[in-house]
Amino acid sequence: MLLSAVRYIARGACSLPPSRLLVSEEVREALSTGRGVVALESTVITHGLPRPQNIELAKNLQKIVRSHNAVPATIALLDGKVHVGLDEQQLHRIAVDVDSIKVSKRDIPYALVNKFVGGTTIAATMYLADAVGIRVFATGGLGGVHRGVNETFDISADLLELATTPVAVVCAGVKSILDIQKTLEYLETNSVSVIVYGNTINFPGFFTTETIWEAHTFTQSLNEIANMINCSRDMGLPTATIIACPIPKEHAAEGKMINEAIEAALMECKEVGVTSKNVTPFLLKRVNELTAGASVKTNIALLENNAHVAARLANVLAEEDRKLQRANEPKSTTISSAVNKSKESGKKSPSVV
Repeated sequence: MLLSAVRYIARGACSLPPSRLLVSEEVREALSTGRGVVALESTVITHGLPRPQNIELAKNLQKIVRSHNAVPATIALLDGKVHVGLDEQQLHRIAVDVDSIKVSKRDIPYALVNKFVGGTTIAATMYLADAVGIRVFATGGLGGVHRGVNETFDISADLLELATTPVAVVCAGVKSILDIQKTLEYLETNSVSVIVYGNTINFPGFFTTETIWEAHTFTQSLNEIANMINCSRDMGLPTATIIACPIPKEHAAEGKMINEAIEAALMECKEVGVTSKNVTPFLLKRVNELTAGASVKTNIALLENNAHVAARLANVLAEEDRKLQRANEPKSTTISSAVNKSKESGKKSPSVV
């Protein structure tokens, strides 16, 4: 049995009861056979993008992952169950439901008990992906420390999950409406590895290719990233690995205009008195209006880029698991042969420790 299958059985069975979990056949088979699997959040569908761009993106992200021969696992809450792997009909359902709720980790019981349609945030998606043995998760921008945190103490639950859940998170940096510097400080304090996938150590700025703040390290090799992820697992480290991918330069041209719109939207947010989990949806909607849709187009471009990178990384990790499995096979074959020969000769089998 492949290592990914062992992880799936061990974690899925004990972490999430069958009465609350539905894993699609495609995802289940991929996990049991050791194929690359990429978790995808659903809040970007339910609350992050306007219609009809949300459903178009949802389908396209799954298509991108499959184009690399990996398996997409969009996660959402439907009918009192956690669904890992959505079909087209389910994607459409969460995309058009105006009563869907935004589900962070703390909201999972509330949403399940009341059978709400729930779009999972980064925190919730990470937790659920890890519970069933999915190692790679593609998203847009991380949640983090909000600007004005000294007054509001508004810090995303995503950060706590990043500090406690060993999933590789492929993103375009921190959402640009947040305090990037304080978010990176928080991650450093909690020993979360932040790797820029590119040729500079400067942390990407979501809508822009880089900021003045530095990440933990950088590399242009997915093999090196996979080795660091596996080493972290082998050492028993409980933290996530963040892979920050700069937005492709051809899509970063609108970055300055978008950032100016963000500053204006932040002022409006404060004046109106929007707080807590309503802040991000309000700002995204307002920035889209102020930029005449440019922010949504750029957001979609970076999400698609992250899906490409995540699928390739998932395949590299899956191949490393297969190599490890093959490395263990000769020993098993040798022991089995020795036992069989001993039985054939009528002698007592040697003890195998």
